Amino acid sequence: MRNNNLSNSLIKWCVVAADFLILWLITYLFTHVIEIIPKYWEWDDNKERLFWVVGTVSLMIAEYFFSSLINERNIGADEILRRSTLLATTYTLTNYLLLRTIRFLTRLGWQLLMIGLAFLIVIMVTRLLERWILKKLREKGYNTRNVTLVGSDRELQRLYHAMIKNASWGYKVKGYYGSMDDLDNHGSVDDFIRLLDDPDNLKLGDELYLCISRKDKEVIERIEKICDQKVVKFYYVPIAEELLNLEPTMFGHLQVFTTYVSPLEDPLNRIIKRLSDILMSLVFLIPTALLFPIVACIIKIQSPGPIFFRQRRTGLDGKEFEMIKFRSMHVNQDADKVQATENDPRKFGFGTFMRKSNIDELPQFWNVLRGDMSIVGPRPHMLAHTMQYSQLIDKYMVRHFVKPGITGWAQVTGFRGETKEKWQMEGRVERDIWYIQNWTIWIDLRIIWMTVKTIFKHDEKAY
Repeated sequence: MRNNNLSNSLIKWCVVAADFLILWLITYLFTHVIEIIPKYWEWDDNKERLFWVVGTVSLMIAEYFFSSLINERNIGADEILRRSTLLATTYTLTNYLLLRTIRFLTRLGWQLLMIGLAFLIVIMVTRLLERWILKKLREKGYNTRNVTLVGSDRELQRLYHAMIKNASWGYKVKGYYGSMDDLDNHGSVDDFIRLLDDPDNLKLGDELYLCISRKDKEVIERIEKICDQKVVKFYYVPIAEELLNLEPTMFGHLQVFTTYVSPLEDPLNRIIKRLSDILMSLVFLIPTALLFPIVACIIKIQSPGPIFFRQRRTGLDGKEFEMIKFRSMHVNQDADKVQATENDPRKFGFGTFMRKSNIDELPQFWNVLRGDMSIVGPRPHMLAHTMQYSQLIDKYMVRHFVKPGITGWAQVTGFRGETKEKWQMEGRVERDIWYIQNWTIWIDLRIIWMTVKTIFKHDEKAY
């Protein structure tokens, strides 16, 4: 544990040091090479030195609050994006306020903004590179954590598979006590409990995961105490039979449990999401507006009928709304009942291209501006499918607790397109519920970026 803490600390300080080097390089380029500060050459040595010191102090303050967490094993890309943005923003604002406080006479508002923007862009790229290097090191066996697993329940088995699925997380199973077929066990759970009588010779590694019944409270507390004494991180995993799948929430000063809790229940988060939807819809619609007449003409030439395809779909709280798309199929009687298939004869040539490149989705930004949809959220399904799957899948209707989206977590993680079998829709619903319960604006930005990439790297399920 101590070695891992040292290596994690070293990684973090190396990343922080790199941040300062990046800032100093950008500051040098903007002052000595690009010269965005017109009167920079008129400064004396003291003024120039003060400018550099204030910038460095500003980054120290920003690093204190928002330093990188790429050394953390389960850190997501959305959290990296969030902290990088807050780091650059805090640095820029602090730098500006400190310079104003000490009455630094040169007016540097937009220049500092440019430096901060350049710093943010370079930091983003650097974080991706640093994260890639760290993953490769962990895959080769460096900066790993040795774990001990105790228990035979399937919840522990799921945890084990999550650990080994991504070697870049750096987990290695040092010992296992239980009866899982996937692992070579060191004995049964009872064998492990007997070993507690001689804790000095008990080798637990860096972390211990215990999965036994809560009824064995004395055993759990005993193992927890030994882990504390040996400086081993202790985790308790409830067995499947005792899992209630309920989330804690507050009712006044009392804690109660409910089925689902979403950050979007917070009015402030809803406002943030709505404002970002409006802003990003305008950003997408304004530059693509010139495409609309061209797309409309091609649709009319290749297929008689309306330019837009309008369909009733299930939205927020299970209410119906009219979704708008560019029509990509010939007019047909099955449009409201049958999903598009890979070689669907209803599609015309340009329609196939639009579906693969997501051009047919552009009018849905109008749905977003109207408030029927969000840019990111569970994909809205046709009414016939809502009726069908709500009877087959228990949690299907949960996905309607938030507004439907043009794109979503399910679509960018392999569950886009036709659902031929029940398990495919179950996987989509599972990811939609995860999104609802874990929403942040940074996850939205991550999903949007992953969606934009499919324009250049074709998704095989986009048909």
